[in-house]
Amino acid sequence: MGTTAKEEMARFWEKNTKSNRPLSPHVTIYKWSLPMAMSITHRGTGIALSLGVSLFGLAALLLPEQFPHYLAMVKSLSLGPALIYSAKFALAFPFSYHTWNGVRHLV
Repeated sequence: MGTTAKEEMARFWEKNTKSNRPLSPHVTIYKWSLPMAMSITHRGTGIALSLGVSLFGLAALLLPEQFPHYLAMVKSLSLGPALIYSAKFALAFPFSYHTWNGVRHLV
């Protein structure tokens, strides 16, 4: 019969303490740099884009009306230009940042 996870972890820590191996430092001691922040933002925008596309596709499948109906509903709200431009920026920024950061990485 095999060992349990608890026994394996005890054996792992016992081996590490005997060999005096250094532990990996915690993330809070690293000095933040621009590439680190760009990498985290790239991952965040990728997750946001995949969730957004998935939710939009799911909504297109499940909602009873066609897209023009919902577009007319949003237009009837008479939202101010500041809110509309903010929403456009919130949609365009993840796409453009993720795309250009991916191009930068490939180059």
